[in-house]
Amino acid sequence: MIVDDHWVVRRGVRAYLELLDDIEVVDEAVDGDEAMGKLATMAAYRSLPRVVLLDLMMPRIDGASATAQITRAHPDVRIVVLTAFGEMQRVHMALASGASGYLLKSACPEEVVAAIRAASRNDVFLDPVVARQLTRDIGAPPTGMATLTEREKVVLSLVATGSSNKSIARALVISERTARTHVSNVLRKLQLNSRTQAALVAVREGLVPPHTG
Repeated sequence: MIVDDHWVVRRGVRAYLELLDDIEVVDEAVDGDEAMGKLATMAAYRSLPRVVLLDLMMPRIDGASATAQITRAHPDVRIVVLTAFGEMQRVHMALASGASGYLLKSACPEEVVAAIRAASRNDVFLDPVVARQLTRDIGAPPTGMATLTEREKVVLSLVATGSSNKSIARALVISERTARTHVSNVLRKLQLNSRTQAALVAVREGLVPPHTG
């Protein structure tokens, strides 16, 4: 199954895969929500696909959430991410959610096929660029979003919605002083100088939708 909100991408990938003897495209979906619905129907007829190839940035249910939901509901289905985004935070999130492969959309068709075949064998296939970055990250101290605690990520998302320290304190049931400390820690860890910069980071990382605030 191919899951991507861009019609041209779905059709291009499908056209190539249908030239191959050992791969059959059984369906398409425009986002994670539609994919979950179709997979539920397929499961009822015992006709689940072996592999789902999906994008990360999609409306309604995004790729990372869809990966987690699909692997939880259908543990025999393997997920290969095909996306334009190679930030390590997204890579780690996808792999932690259960993805068996991670490819950038700059990958050649042969790599997409290799990733699908690897996933069907329960192997992992990573885009060479992603694999090199993961190798460099091993043993390196965490930076950026990886340094934030779960509470600090919540604070970052609240900052992105325009919440003041007082509003953050009220939302998290903490003192305003503690809220101010959390905000300062977020800015320091992300090496930012303002709440506006923090809001842009939150949007880029998918913590809040682009039109928030």
